[in-house]
Amino acid sequence: MKDTRRFADIYARITKEVSEAIVGKDEVIRMLMVALVAGGHVLIEGYPGTAKTKLANSFAEAIGGKFSRIQFTPDMMPADVTGFYLYSPTGESRLVDGPIFANIVLADELNRTTPRTQSALLEAMQENQITIEKQTYPLEKPFMVVATQVMTGAEGTYPLTDVQTDRFLLRVLSEYSSVDEEREVISNIDRIDEPEIHPVCTPEEIKELQALIKEIYVSPDIVEYIVSIVGGLRSDPDVLAGPSIRGGIALFKCSRVMAALDTRDFVIPDDIKYLARYALEHRLLVKPEAEMDDVMPEMIVNRILERVPVPRIET
Repeated sequence: MKDTRRFADIYARITKEVSEAIVGKDEVIRMLMVALVAGGHVLIEGYPGTAKTKLANSFAEAIGGKFSRIQFTPDMMPADVTGFYLYSPTGESRLVDGPIFANIVLADELNRTTPRTQSALLEAMQENQITIEKQTYPLEKPFMVVATQVMTGAEGTYPLTDVQTDRFLLRVLSEYSSVDEEREVISNIDRIDEPEIHPVCTPEEIKELQALIKEIYVSPDIVEYIVSIVGGLRSDPDVLAGPSIRGGIALFKCSRVMAALDTRDFVIPDDIKYLARYALEHRLLVKPEAEMDDVMPEMIVNRILERVPVPRIET
């Protein structure tokens, strides 16, 4: 399809541009693109020094549009995110926009702030709007929160609530570089330290792509496959709480983007299998006794994918 080839071309341009600053994070870049076009948000998790912030920053610059960064700290208040009304002695007031009013919002080290301040993102992420003193304001379109967090349990962190975590369409891990990648980073550190990232697409193009993926065909068998996977996770004996319906919706929306990236106008089961770990693992709460036996969400997702029959799709 001509339009899906254009989609792949835009993605290639973005990947090439981000690679000026980032080495070896193609998978994370792909998931950022998938979530952006699917209309969702991404949580990037990893240890310090794994390029989480630089990656999100470079991706936002390559997209174009308005970009803002929020460095979360324990003393931040919700108004530091949303904005507030500034009142004068005469009784007049004006709205001071918070950093949430942007196309791409980098929520850096989100789990270093309190749950109260974390919750300031909930309405924005779910409804693309913000309410300040009973007045509702629409946010930019497209709009995406790219949040980073250090590994849960690190000193000075507040675990994200289940409600907050469920608002992220995808979660990806930014892992340590391979030996070859680390060698390349060190050898080219002067260029990487001061990269020249230029916008290679526009918000209007992203909105066009968001409209395009709604035309990607998802067969009833694929929908049933998604429902079966989510249902299997909920009933797994090692799972205390399984994915909400947002998990299935995430697979549905993101699979259409994956099809477009592969220049297809229809979704195949491999799209669902590929996305399952990114869309579902962070939505699983493992039973304490299973955790003691080193059962991880990744293991449970893989187990369900092996058990659920794969539909046969005629192409």
